[in-house]
Amino acid sequence: MSQTAIPYHFLRGGTSRGPYFLRADLPEDQATLSEVLMAAVGAGHPLNIDGIGGGNAVTTKVAMLSPSTRPDCDVDYFFAQVAVDKREVDYKPTCGNILVGVGPAAIEKGLVRALDGETLVRIHAVNTGAIVDAHVKTSGGVPHYEGAFEIAGVPGSAAPIRLSFRETVGSVTGALLPTGNLKDVIDGIEVTCMDVAMPVVMARAEAFGLTGYESQKELDENKAFFERAEPLRLKAGELMGMGDVSKSVTPKLTLLAKPRNGGAISARYFMPWSCHPSMAVTGAQCIAACAMLPGTVAEGLAVNFSDQPSPCTVGIEHPTGTFEVVVDFSRDKGELNIISAGVVRTARLLARGEVLVPASVWPGRT
Repeated sequence: MSQTAIPYHFLRGGTSRGPYFLRADLPEDQATLSEVLMAAVGAGHPLNIDGIGGGNAVTTKVAMLSPSTRPDCDVDYFFAQVAVDKREVDYKPTCGNILVGVGPAAIEKGLVRALDGETLVRIHAVNTGAIVDAHVKTSGGVPHYEGAFEIAGVPGSAAPIRLSFRETVGSVTGALLPTGNLKDVIDGIEVTCMDVAMPVVMARAEAFGLTGYESQKELDENKAFFERAEPLRLKAGELMGMGDVSKSVTPKLTLLAKPRNGGAISARYFMPWSCHPSMAVTGAQCIAACAMLPGTVAEGLAVNFSDQPSPCTVGIEHPTGTFEVVVDFSRDKGELNIISAGVVRTARLLARGEVLVPASVWPGRT
């Protein structure tokens, strides 16, 4: 046989999409796994022409599911970010948008039994250790995909999927403020380094000579910006205790500005070598925490949350609309304690079947 067939479901989760596999259907060792995922997605070409990727970081993501090893969860979700024009796979981060599709995919794959009305799927995000409750509309043993809920960055509407994130503070570094500071100065630019669901280094857009309201295209074409931003990101990674992050997509970089359309703050989120077309689910939680915490680079830009009760909604304006995060929190002598962060997103099953990779890459399980 010249090719190996691997069963998969292909879903849009939030504003990302990609294949959802059973972990048991893939190679056990990570080196071979990476080769299989790169072959499936088509890594190493700007159009991913020899795979099912879409030529953008939001369309070269992979979810691998298995029965959870934790007694308090249903599903283990292992995420891989496959590069677009490079032959690289990063297993360090997670992806909140792809996570939106984990609940429906787990039901489709028989890992979770669907109930009538709504099914709770408890998810363990293996990459970061986060625990997420996904509430999926279901009936007749299958997920609902059609509905009236709309999210910015996705045309039309679909059934809502409610996510509640727990144990997200210090998800990678072990601390809300990995450097121990509300603000640091790197290459002459003030930044706030935080870790809530995703390690993120945040700066004011004006510090880079930008407005913070630029389009994705304008930012992606701004080579001078990336020449300044990437060295800063690498140094931030070291300060955050993450070591050499030159080949990792974390920490992510975010530019902040004052809101213009009724939100709490405006943000441009990078993945990190291109601007996100909308907003990442995990990144949004970190940005929301930064906006709420006094003394960060967001102070003076974001609306004042000092007298707002818990839970509160933080609207983050991005290139295609506004992303809302509902944050349940407490304050102790000014210290912010995030209990959970919730979002409502949508997903849709796009295809199912088998993806083929050359047998020379992996002959399959024998």
